[in-house]
Amino acid sequence: MYTSKTNFLDLAKQYASPLYVYELDQVKKRYEELKTGLNYKQLKVHYAMKANYNLHLLKYVNSLGIGIDAVSPGEIYLALKAGVAKENIIFTANNLTNEEISEAQALGVLFNLGSLSEIKRYGELFPNQKICIRVNPDVIAGSHAKIQTGGPLSKFGILLEHLNEALSICKQYNLTVIGVHKHTGSGIKDQEKYLQAVDNLLAIVTPTNFPGLEFVDFGGGLFVPYHPEEKEIDYQKFAPAVLSKLLATNKLFDRELKLYFEPGKFLIAEAGHLIIQVNTIKDNNGHLIAGTNSGFNHLARPVMYDAYHHIENLSNPNGVTKTYDIVGNICETGDNFASSRSLPEIREGDFLVIHNGGAYCYSMGSVYNLRTLPAEICTLAGAVVYHRPRQSNQDFINKLYDTY
Repeated sequence: MYTSKTNFLDLAKQYASPLYVYELDQVKKRYEELKTGLNYKQLKVHYAMKANYNLHLLKYVNSLGIGIDAVSPGEIYLALKAGVAKENIIFTANNLTNEEISEAQALGVLFNLGSLSEIKRYGELFPNQKICIRVNPDVIAGSHAKIQTGGPLSKFGILLEHLNEALSICKQYNLTVIGVHKHTGSGIKDQEKYLQAVDNLLAIVTPTNFPGLEFVDFGGGLFVPYHPEEKEIDYQKFAPAVLSKLLATNKLFDRELKLYFEPGKFLIAEAGHLIIQVNTIKDNNGHLIAGTNSGFNHLARPVMYDAYHHIENLSNPNGVTKTYDIVGNICETGDNFASSRSLPEIREGDFLVIHNGGAYCYSMGSVYNLRTLPAEICTLAGAVVYHRPRQSNQDFINKLYDTY
């Protein structure tokens, strides 16, 4: 598990809380590990920006030469605003309207289409184009049922048995398939399942099916340790297994295909941290409850996925260990960051830091209960390089209804 060197307590005192902190050095570290581990000249990484759309982060990711995987027209616009070239954006939305198809097409990005309907409607609107198609690898994997994107009942991707129909539609509208994509799920611990999905994808990747193919895209889902006792990906096992399969496919095409990966969580999860402050301590017949100034509107993964996030007491790290429920300020019983968690004694006024808060935390945030989102800062080499202050309650309400 990633060990941060940032002084979160100083940042909390300087910038107040709730506060998200993103350590850009860790993003770069993970990217370089992925590149070095795979060691494939034609590797291209696209960051799944749904994980975290902080504008400064996107600019930094772009500076590293990483592309963007976008899943909505809004994400395309923001990626372009961050300076990402349209050629480095893949559009992998699902259940698109014709209006959204036309809007994204005007922006010049490559479509990655995951249903027969979308291929047909795209072809009717924009024949003679290059596209990527997303297939369902028929493997169920991921750390929670809600983030498993493969298998026969999934809404994502074209079933393998529907491939011929997809190719027929492409031929009808003269669509050239230059990429084939799969995404199996998020946080896949079982590397054998990931590799099985790779096998299932590559089984259909032949010159007969895809004569104009330029790349294969293995999506994201690379495992990130959230619990201190969890281990990182073993690249010495994973990378050679992936590359051996791709090299065999290259021989069929008599050329070196590009290899795409689309990590989101892998790049940013460990780099992010949410600092919160305890304002209420309850002792319910010996059951200790620590109430904070944040809630699941700021970090929804525990309530959505029963996800574990490591928490530290910044203000009293050497206190006597006690057991707490750490809860938020939202009017829902499920507003709970941790249950029966052992921590050094928590006092009213103490600052806590919730780790692994970089991915699918702020980006899934809301203003439920009309509570504003946290402030955000980015650090690089220990220095704060970006600060987005938190809106005041009055400014938030004024902006929310400024058209009335």
